[in-house]
Amino acid sequence: MELTSPNIIKELLTKYNARPSKGLGQNFLIDKNVLNKIIETADLKPSDIILEIGPGIGTLTQKLAKNTKKIIAIEKDKTMVEILKETLAGYKNIEIINADILKIEKLQKFKNYKVVANIPYYITSPVIRKFLEAENKPDFMVLMVQKEVAQRICSKPPDMTHSAGSGSSRATRGMSLLSVSVQFYAEPKIVSYVSKNCFWPSPKVDSAIIKITPRGQTSRPAGGLTSPDLFFRVVKAGFSQPRKQLAGNLSKNLNLSKEKTAEWMQKNKIDPKQRAETLSIEDWKNLIKTVDNF
Repeated sequence: MELTSPNIIKELLTKYNARPSKGLGQNFLIDKNVLNKIIETADLKPSDIILEIGPGIGTLTQKLAKNTKKIIAIEKDKTMVEILKETLAGYKNIEIINADILKIEKLQKFKNYKVVANIPYYITSPVIRKFLEAENKPDFMVLMVQKEVAQRICSKPPDMTHSAGSGSSRATRGMSLLSVSVQFYAEPKIVSYVSKNCFWPSPKVDSAIIKITPRGQTSRPAGGLTSPDLFFRVVKAGFSQPRKQLAGNLSKNLNLSKEKTAEWMQKNKIDPKQRAETLSIEDWKNLIKTVDNF
């Protein structure tokens, strides 16, 4: 069954009295080249265990199953689960789980695995953070996400050599809470961009294939911290009003005096007038290291 054919997809949906759900981000891949690019990026091995989120009708699942030991396909839509039982009937190495990935509390049972998924925008951030904070992190994640989201995840601080002390220059895309959250734990990389015409029904925006490789414990801030809680408390405070100066955000949200906040930042060679988007991961880590040493 050729699952990249729009006609086949429509026939399957009609058979099961279903239609693509916008709420679940159901846009089915119809481009074989893109499919092959995902497979290539996943660097599949015969011993691999793959966790696929939102397999839909099983287009990618079939390709993954031909080259790996086991596929664990987690699908929220009950109707899609019924379709998967038909399209994946000939495969013995696929386990289909009808569940919401965000409601699976523990991921400990998944070990030595990779994550491959085409995920909708509204769960991109929580899905990524869920796996990167898991006790048993995946070897890496290969995700299809919206183009703009991929760019935000991989963004870097703007070039401050051409910007004023206020951080007013926006010539280059700066950091965001999303990019800091991902890069704190992992190294993200955009593999390729994907036209919206590669899907049926066609979404409103283009997508991107992104590979996220966890760094392990080296991503934790130094200074004896055992959890990222303090790190994210400070980062969220800094990004509370992204267009305002960082010192004001930190002072207001961490209940610190302006003088203490300025001293704290200057000790770490950060201009109090900068915006949160101009700080690197190392800048944030340095702030955490000295948070109790004003």
